[in-house]
Amino acid sequence: MATAITIQKGQQFPLTIKRLGINGEGVGYFKKQVVFVPGALPGEEVVVEATNIHPKYAEAKIKKIRKTSPHRVTPRCPVYEQCGGCQLQHLDYQAQLEAKRDIVIQALARHCRLPVETLDIKPTLGMDDPWHYRNKSQFQVGKRNEKVIAGLYGLGSHELIDISECAIQHQATNRVTKIVKAVLEDLRIPIYNERKRTGVVRTIVARVGFQTKEVQVVLITAQKELPRQELLIAEIQRRLPEVKSIVQNVNGQKTSLIFGEETFLLAGDEYIQEVLGDLSFELSARAFFQLNPVQTVKLYDEVKKAAALTGKEKIVDAYCGVGTIGLWLAKDAAEVRGMDTIGEAIEDARKNAARHGFHNAVYTVGKAEDVLPKWVKEGWRPDVVVVDPPRTGCDEALLRTLLKVKPKRIVYVSCNPSSLARDVDRLSKSYQIDYIQPVDMFPHTAHIESVAKLVLKV
Repeated sequence: MATAITIQKGQQFPLTIKRLGINGEGVGYFKKQVVFVPGALPGEEVVVEATNIHPKYAEAKIKKIRKTSPHRVTPRCPVYEQCGGCQLQHLDYQAQLEAKRDIVIQALARHCRLPVETLDIKPTLGMDDPWHYRNKSQFQVGKRNEKVIAGLYGLGSHELIDISECAIQHQATNRVTKIVKAVLEDLRIPIYNERKRTGVVRTIVARVGFQTKEVQVVLITAQKELPRQELLIAEIQRRLPEVKSIVQNVNGQKTSLIFGEETFLLAGDEYIQEVLGDLSFELSARAFFQLNPVQTVKLYDEVKKAAALTGKEKIVDAYCGVGTIGLWLAKDAAEVRGMDTIGEAIEDARKNAARHGFHNAVYTVGKAEDVLPKWVKEGWRPDVVVVDPPRTGCDEALLRTLLKVKPKRIVYVSCNPSSLARDVDRLSKSYQIDYIQPVDMFPHTAHIESVAKLVLKV
């Protein structure tokens, strides 16, 4: 239990770092009080200064490292410390994988009543090459000394960090962003100023199909009128012949949301194609798609392994999105039924199923906890339920429904170890955890995905 905090803001003190926290920060204890230190690594002895005091913990910054971790490395990215997009570039990759498994273990120890030492938590599945893996970038645009810059807002500040070479972005998106910046500058297209709420172009979004090499550019603007629009399109096409789709999205709101409601095709195709295994997908400007296609194949293969299909199973794909996981399983299942609350995603899922000739995949708009009991009432009962919920975890009503319907297996795909731990604790009434397989979808960040196989107790 955390002790009430007596540390004062500005106080300096020595600290030994015990582990990494869920956001990638070092965790230590000073007189039994929890202290989070960004940039500190397990095993390091540091002198820190308290920066923020909360009721149950303190935050601090490193003043001096007295003993350095053997796993500390020089970050590859020149703006790593200002940007904040990655949290773990200063930790060697093998140690990152071990730390992420430990984050899963810590979450289970904190939020789940099962004895963690009895659980089979497998080593994290990493990447052979953990760089340039992201297929999409969304960089805010600004001006500095008459130059157009694009990047992310700095850690805990509202200063735009210009990022010309992001080490985790696919090289194609880096190249596209750099050239679109130059085109905007050369044509003197007005750049949006957030403070004054003047100007037009707010964000450059670039997305690449890893397998197809097709590229899409989305310009997010504060208004529909785009000055020198035809010239802008012609220049992007001339300098970037690989761009297959140029789209405009209008967002005039004062908001942290990137996309607005209106989207217009400016040139080329509405979609770019991406291929995962033997499935292909059409990606429109606003379609959700996994950001790391290489690891997505590993993740979905782990789902398939946990589902343990024989060809006879009825599967529910809850939170199905555009149907990627369900379609990955469809050829080895009797029937897949997916549901999602987002109508456009269900439309895409139906199109994807039809395009691949899967007549055994059915998609419905609705909440799993509403739809599933209706199917059971009609006499259709699933053998396997796959859940891939948002960071907050499964809806309480869905957990109750699963405990009532009792499928033989639940495959839980999680992007947040804390909500995974809470949900499996809830399900452990009727299910035992066969194993949990962490998968590193986002190297050099603190994020970790997991696939948990839950089997109905007999």
